[in-house]
Amino acid sequence: MSLFSTILLFVVALEALYIMGLEMFASNEKLHEIFGLRKEYLEMPEARVAMANQGLYNGFIGAGLLLSRFVLPSNAQYGASLMFVCFVVVAAIYGWLSAKNPKILLAQGSPAILALLALLILH
Repeated sequence: MSLFSTILLFVVALEALYIMGLEMFASNEKLHEIFGLRKEYLEMPEARVAMANQGLYNGFIGAGLLLSRFVLPSNAQYGASLMFVCFVVVAAIYGWLSAKNPKILLAQGSPAILALLALLILH
């Protein structure tokens, strides 16, 4: 796997882990500021549980990307990296369409799409 692909995968993994941290541990004010969610919504206990659950899944994606590139044997790295980066691309597209917010596609999708292209082209 190329150095460029590895760097992009690392960026996507770090972003997923950062989002996990925000969704699981950030204050309501920070979540409102970053994600544009209504404060009234964030004050609901069910919303915080849903955000934490979402964060956990982002953490799994981040860990999976790191595992796929740095822990798995070399013959399994490409396929696993491709799978996890595709998960992020699909999540970004779904988030963009369902929330009707193009910033989701730009912020979450752009690094993942670049990583996907790098994997496909430079493999």
